[in-house]
Amino acid sequence: MAGFLVRMLITALGLWVASRLVQGIEISGLGTLLGSAVLLGFVNAVVRPLLVLLTLPITIFTLGIFLLVINGAMLGLVASLFDNFAIHGLFSAIVGSIIVSLVSWFASWFIGPKGKFDIMIVRR
Repeated sequence: MAGFLVRMLITALGLWVASRLVQGIEISGLGTLLGSAVLLGFVNAVVRPLLVLLTLPITIFTLGIFLLVINGAMLGLVASLFDNFAIHGLFSAIVGSIIVSLVSWFASWFIGPKGKFDIMIVRR
């Protein structure tokens, strides 16, 4: 449970950073931010794999670049389900999804696979 909460907070942090950096993304309210982080995790776990499978030929044809469009579409789907979360345009959604991914990737350096902080002690 703690791992889920840590990952949700990391996703919420990524969404917050994206809303501050990308002009076309607007999120108002802490509840909307946390709710969209939970829903984005669910959408990425359930809907995204199905969409990736259905669009596999175009993804192969574009050498994987189409996955950016899919990630942006998942962020747009989450935004459409919240009143206080707006994304203006596909480009904003794609850039926002890249920022959320980068923040999550950077935070994953410090968090282990179970969602706990990893501490490495080196004795010499």
